[in-house]
Amino acid sequence: MDYKTVQGRCKHEGLSFLTITLPAFGKDFEKSLDQAKVDRNLFQSFGWKGGLPKFLWGFLDLVFDRTSGVLLDEPCIDSIRSIRQLTLMFGKMKLQCTPEREMAAMRGFLECEQDVRASDARLSESLVDSFKRVSSLLFGSAFSQMDLIIYEGLHIPKHGPGSTAEKLSSNAKYLQRTWPARLDGYFPLVDFILPNARYYEHLGDVDILDPGSEIPVRVISVPKTQKTPRIIAIEPSAMQYAQQAVLDVIRYGLDKVDYLRTMVGLDDQEPNRVLAHRGSLSGNLATLDLSEASDRVSNQHVRFLLARHPHLHAAVDASRSRKADIPGYGVKRLAKFASMGSALCFPMEAMVFLTIIFMGIEQCLNTSLTKRDVKRLSGSVRVFGDDIIVPSDCVDHVIRTLQAFGLVVNSDKSFWTGRFRESCGKEYYAGHDVSICRVRQMFPTRREHAQEIISVVSLRNQLYWAGYWGTCKWLDGKIRDVIKHFPTVLPTSPVLGRQSALGFETQRIGEHLHDPLVRGYVVSSRPPSDKLDGYGALLKCLLRMEWNSPPKERYRAGGNTLLDIAPNGFGRAGLDHLIGISGDERHLERAGRPSVVDIKLRWSSAV
Repeated sequence: MDYKTVQGRCKHEGLSFLTITLPAFGKDFEKSLDQAKVDRNLFQSFGWKGGLPKFLWGFLDLVFDRTSGVLLDEPCIDSIRSIRQLTLMFGKMKLQCTPEREMAAMRGFLECEQDVRASDARLSESLVDSFKRVSSLLFGSAFSQMDLIIYEGLHIPKHGPGSTAEKLSSNAKYLQRTWPARLDGYFPLVDFILPNARYYEHLGDVDILDPGSEIPVRVISVPKTQKTPRIIAIEPSAMQYAQQAVLDVIRYGLDKVDYLRTMVGLDDQEPNRVLAHRGSLSGNLATLDLSEASDRVSNQHVRFLLARHPHLHAAVDASRSRKADIPGYGVKRLAKFASMGSALCFPMEAMVFLTIIFMGIEQCLNTSLTKRDVKRLSGSVRVFGDDIIVPSDCVDHVIRTLQAFGLVVNSDKSFWTGRFRESCGKEYYAGHDVSICRVRQMFPTRREHAQEIISVVSLRNQLYWAGYWGTCKWLDGKIRDVIKHFPTVLPTSPVLGRQSALGFETQRIGEHLHDPLVRGYVVSSRPPSDKLDGYGALLKCLLRMEWNSPPKERYRAGGNTLLDIAPNGFGRAGLDHLIGISGDERHLERAGRPSVVDIKLRWSSAV
C-alpha cells in the first residue's frame, strides 16, 4: 500500500512529492524521535491510523506505540534507518527551481538584510561588552599573532579558480585592471599586482576605484533543492585576491592554539561527526543548525570580534565588499559581513558563533569563564560553519544568546532532547549510524549525460556498501542500458564501475606495469584554454612558489618573500626556470574549472 501511495501521488503531484513532500515527512519523523513521541501537528500531508500516520505505518509501528504514538523503549534501528532512507533520499536533488521560487529566494535575501539591520539596532551595550570580552578570551593570542603578520606585511595574496563579479577567466585575474582604493593600506597596489618594480609602468593600466565606484558582489542562485535554490555572492577579483591572503593568516593563527584547533573547523567535518555520535549515545551533547547562517552574521559582529586588533580588523574590513547587485532589486548596501562566495565568510562566521556560544555557556554556569574553563570544554564545543556542537545542559542559554544576536536556530535540524543527532551530513540514533544515501541528479538516459552517469554510479556504489544489494542489482541494469561497459573494480580505480566486497575483475594485464586492466569509462576533463604571458605569467609563477612553501616560512618575521627578491629583469629563460620550479607550464596555457566534464571509454586499471 505504501508503494501504491508513492506511485499514485507521484503521478498526480509530480516529482515534488519525492523532493518536497516526502522529505517533509522525514523531517517530522526526526522531530518525533527527538521529542520521543508523534505529535498530531506533524505529518500534515498524510492520513492517520490510530496514533500514527498511515503512510509507512508498518515501519513506524516498530518505532512508536501504535496507539499513543510514544517512542518505544527499544525502537527498531533498521526501521529508523529505512524510514529516513525512503523519505529523505530525494530531498537534496540538484534541480532547478521555478522562477517564482527563485524570486522568493532573492526576496528572502533582501528581507534577511533588513533583519540584520534591525538586530544590530537592538544589541545592548552590555551584550556588546560581553561579546568583546569573551572573544578576547577565546581568540586574543591567535588574533595577536595574525595582527603582527598583517602589520609586517607578510601576507601573500592568491587567486582561486572560481568565478568573479567581472566574469574574468582564471588567468586573466593576474592582469588586474581595477583596484579598490581602500585596499591600498594593507594590500599595496604595487606589491600585490606586479612581480616587481621593473613593471611599474603597467600601473597606468589599472583603474583605481573610490568606494562609490567599487564593483558590487554579484548575487546569483545555484541549484540546491527543488524547494529552494542556494543564494551565493560572487566577489570582485581584487577583493577575492586580498581575502585569500587574510584567510591563510587566519588559518595559520587558529592552528597555533591547541583548543581552537578542536573547536573551530574550517576543513575537516569528521570531528563534528564524532561528537554527534557521542551525543547520540550519552545525550550530553546537542547538535544545532542555523538558518541562513552566513547571511545573518553582521558586519558589526565582526567589528566587535576584531575590535582590539586594529591591523587584522583593517585588513578584513578593506577586503570586504560593501555592496551587492541583487537580481530584481538593483545594487544595495550590505549590513551582513559577507555571503557565501567570500573567502572570509566561513572563518568569520565560525569565530562569531563560537564567541556567542561561550557567552551562552557563561550565562548557564552563571560565572565568567577563564582560559582554564575554555580548555576544559574543548571536547564538548565545536563549530563547523552552521553545524554546531554544544553541551546539552547549556543549549537553552546558547540558543537564547544566538537569537539575541539576530541568528536563527533551525528547529527542524537541531536536536538535544532525544537520542537522535545530526551534524555535517551524518546522522546517529543511540550510537547507531542511520545516515542515508541520497539521489543527487536525475538518472541518465543517454551516454552524453556524463554528470548524471557519474552521479548514478556513485549512488549505486554507496547503496552497495550500505547493504541495499537488491536496489544495486536494479541500478546495474539501468546503468548498463546507458553505458555498455560497466566492470567490477576497486574503489580506488579511476574507472566508473561496480564496487564489490568480492574484489575486482581482470580483462587484460598491463603491458608495462603488469596491472589488472578493464575496459570502462573514465572521467575526462581539463581546464579551458586560457593563455597567460608577460608580467602576469611571472606574477603567477612567483605566487605559486610562495604558496608551495610551508606557512611557517611564509610568515617568518623579517624574512623576504620571493616577490621581494625576484630579479628586476626577467627574460624568457628566467621565466622558464620559474615555471620549472613552480609547477608545469600547462597552468599558463589552461586554467580554471573545466567547463565540460565528459566520460571516455578506455583501458584502465581495475585497482
